[in-house]
Amino acid sequence: MTPPLDGLLVADFSRVLAGPLATMTLADLGATVIKVERPGSGDDTRSWGPPWTPSSSSYFEAVNRSKQSVALDLGDPDDLARAQELARRADVVVENFRTGTMAKHGLGYDDVAATNPGVVYCSITGFGSGAGADIPGYDFVVQAVGGLMSVTGEPDGEPQKVGVALVDVLTGKDATIGILAAVESRRRTGHGSHVEVNLLSSLLGSLVNQVSGYLTTGEPPRRMGNRHPSIAPYEVLRCQDGFLALACGNDRQFRRLTEVLGVPSLADDPRFTTNGARVENRHALTGSLEAALASNVPEVWEPKLLAAGISAGQVSDIASAVTRAEELGLAPTVEMGEDHPRQVAPPVRFSSRRHEHADAPSATSRPTPPPRLDQHGDTVRAWLSGEPSAPLPRPGG
Repeated sequence: MTPPLDGLLVADFSRVLAGPLATMTLADLGATVIKVERPGSGDDTRSWGPPWTPSSSSYFEAVNRSKQSVALDLGDPDDLARAQELARRADVVVENFRTGTMAKHGLGYDDVAATNPGVVYCSITGFGSGAGADIPGYDFVVQAVGGLMSVTGEPDGEPQKVGVALVDVLTGKDATIGILAAVESRRRTGHGSHVEVNLLSSLLGSLVNQVSGYLTTGEPPRRMGNRHPSIAPYEVLRCQDGFLALACGNDRQFRRLTEVLGVPSLADDPRFTTNGARVENRHALTGSLEAALASNVPEVWEPKLLAAGISAGQVSDIASAVTRAEELGLAPTVEMGEDHPRQVAPPVRFSSRRHEHADAPSATSRPTPPPRLDQHGDTVRAWLSGEPSAPLPRPGG
């Protein structure tokens, strides 16, 4: 099956996480991605370790597979001319420099669109290109100022970040969505466009019901630990020798829960008969459920609850999560070859009724290892000095 973005050329001027994740997603979907890096040091994340791989850092490798690396010094006239030619030939340009940096080098949207009017140009910033243009955008700080820390952690605890650079990840996915929409628009209209995303807006958009609750009531939500502001039970509950995440989205599920736990009378208790009542009496509900769960371990409760159609799961570490995905046949990892550890597989799969193996969803394109700094530099520079119509070899091709 031909990858959906086969033939799309992406000039990747981004670094660290949000931009590289977006461009790697495009590469997973079949695009040819040329990653422009600083000579000598490359992307900042090449030095972000441990953990280290035999050729780089695990951080860098996590978001840079299936790309071609070329080292270009934008302060050098010859390299700058090559970068400008790359942008002129590209279908998509992605950058996450501080506002104005690319324009200073003649690589801003207006500069590129002047010679490449069909370009889809994506700019990723921390706080937008207006009044927040000069504010450095780091995920950790945006989690703080954007309100995520205010709803993460225990009610009486300190502000707490999420255990991954979630805002960067969300912004990278928003960037991918915007790029794909702009590519489709160009197909229909022939016109390119400037796609702009920023960390703060992506975070606010991802807070969904929490922001909606504030806009509805005027009261900002607060930290509730693992509890849900509008559903109960929807939290982590203590069992015998462990914890179980439990979610009941309606009254029927709650009744089935009480039956599995051997306490069916709870479903008829006026404090718990409706979701609204359970939310109002959450503390008493938690105590009653944990008293019942204390009779057994999470490993016993989970299959019983799942068999009854109740969403439940043991609190696991990442190793267990990967194993669980493997057991479910989700093929969560992909081999990267010698000197490179396995990586998380592209989460989007495609199949087609017209495809010979229509019953077997497949990854969109065969991934290649993350590149060494300037690994493809000679090839890319030679291509940029030749005719644009000449094909650019793919990594590993």
